[in-house]
Amino acid sequence: MNTQEKKSVQGENGREYTTGMLLKRFIPYYRPYVGTLVKDLGCAALTTVCELVLPMIMRQITNTGMNHLELLTVRMILGLTLLYFILKVVECLASYYMADTGHVMGAYIETDMRRDAYAHLQMLSDRYYNNTKVGQIMGRITNDLFDVTEFAHHCPEEFFIAGIKALGSFLILSMINVPLTVIIFLIIPVMLLCCIRLNRWQRKAFRMQRYQIGELNARIEDSLLGQKVVKAFANEEIEKEKFERDNQEFLGIKKKTYRYMGIFQTSTRMFDGFMYLAVVLAGGLFLVYGYVQPADLVAYVMYVSTLIATIRRIVEFAEQFQRGMTGIERFLQIMDADVEIFSHDGALEMKNPKGNISFHDVAFEYQDDHNRVFSHLNLDVRSGEKVALVGPSGSGKTTLCNLIPRFYDITAGSLTIDGVEVQDYTLESLRKNIGIVQQDVYLFSGTIFDNIVYGRPGSSREAVIEAAKKAGAHEFIMNLKNGYDTYVGERGVKLSGGQKQRISIARVFLKDPAIIILDEATSALDNESEFEVAQALSELAVGRTTLTVAHRLSTIRDSDRIFVLTENGIEEEGNHEELLAQHGIYCKFYQMAERLR
Repeated sequence: MNTQEKKSVQGENGREYTTGMLLKRFIPYYRPYVGTLVKDLGCAALTTVCELVLPMIMRQITNTGMNHLELLTVRMILGLTLLYFILKVVECLASYYMADTGHVMGAYIETDMRRDAYAHLQMLSDRYYNNTKVGQIMGRITNDLFDVTEFAHHCPEEFFIAGIKALGSFLILSMINVPLTVIIFLIIPVMLLCCIRLNRWQRKAFRMQRYQIGELNARIEDSLLGQKVVKAFANEEIEKEKFERDNQEFLGIKKKTYRYMGIFQTSTRMFDGFMYLAVVLAGGLFLVYGYVQPADLVAYVMYVSTLIATIRRIVEFAEQFQRGMTGIERFLQIMDADVEIFSHDGALEMKNPKGNISFHDVAFEYQDDHNRVFSHLNLDVRSGEKVALVGPSGSGKTTLCNLIPRFYDITAGSLTIDGVEVQDYTLESLRKNIGIVQQDVYLFSGTIFDNIVYGRPGSSREAVIEAAKKAGAHEFIMNLKNGYDTYVGERGVKLSGGQKQRISIARVFLKDPAIIILDEATSALDNESEFEVAQALSELAVGRTTLTVAHRLSTIRDSDRIFVLTENGIEEEGNHEELLAQHGIYCKFYQMAERLR
């Protein structure tokens, strides 16, 4: 098995699932809908009555006509016809209930599973998203779960109907002729063993197909989101070639899937033929030697036809079954992804924080590759203090800031806020008291008002406008055609970098946290925008503990303290003038920046 096949079988979490494991995890989703399921299966049982009764009616008419023709009256025929008509009406009503309410039940289950998957995704750490393509995640909670609707509805029905028909046919056929029934039913176990083996091949092919759909989605998403870069470098042909490779790979997997389906369906048709051959040969011989009556053989052939039609229906359902099982499997690969960052039992609510932050002998490494970012790090930030972090790229400045709101957990040491370990606070209360302004601003698709009020959902329009004024955003917002109701586009593409940054600052103003983290908040802006945003950030920092990560040293000259962070940890500490006087790393950075101006 190649690398891609292994990924498609096991998924990102490295777990393998048997059919039994998948069903065990899936069945509890029926619990809220047990009443509907019971009614659905009851209707499924009613739909089988006609098929089981019709051969008996034909047997009765044939036997009576051949042996006691005088008893075959119009009244008898009309009575049997009326009985079949009534059963057919019941079957139609039952079929309607199954098609309507049964499908709705499947849609409810799909909705419940999607809700659980989305809720679990919200709890997963950055590490999961760093290692999982968004296209794969989207495929799992949309396309994969579409098939679960059909599976949830049809799977109990199909197997329940098949069981009733198989058992009913066996009992009735046994009453007609036991030896012939035994011959017919000896073929079925061999057929089932063959089908099980072929089903495994199909399941593997469907896994690969779903995995490649996710890869295709990820390729499309990556290319479309980066379409400006593609055009800027005139690399449209390269992107087409990449897409074509993935597209052709998907085609190859689908061809393999259809090949397995063809083998599967051909095998079942072959066994159908064996069963008919057994009826023709053994039934004919039994008729010659008087072991079976002609009318009984007619009924026998009709029951065997019903049985074979049932088997064919199960075979046709096998593709849907495998799609459903694959969808459940990929759903569970989300649900079984480990939640690494969570609120511990008995965690404290952070109330009225002062904002004292302390790193004591802290070490951190990324679990994926065990890349150690820093060790034995010591850093204290006092309440209301403005602190800046500078240093070469890769020294861990952003990582250090990400540890405070627990985007990652420290590997060793102690990280406290107001003397309490950050792990001892509830995640919600910890993060509600920390405001973050990043270089790469993310605005949701919606209006400006929607994006600002996200900082504190439920806030009044007046509060949103006040926050925008503090962030220096109100004036440009009012100059837009629709003001606060202006649609910003996906990721805020309709706004400039400075405008997006000021909206993100307004969002933090509305949140009103005790601790502010500014991660390269102005480094991507032009001089004019930087000046405007810097003013807003200065206003935001008043009365709050503020940590600023910056490459532009001009933006942090007014910081109370500046820490120089390198791969060896904190190497220098002091305000701007003190660090220049030391003629160390900070001084070299500053002199280089001055030469570049």
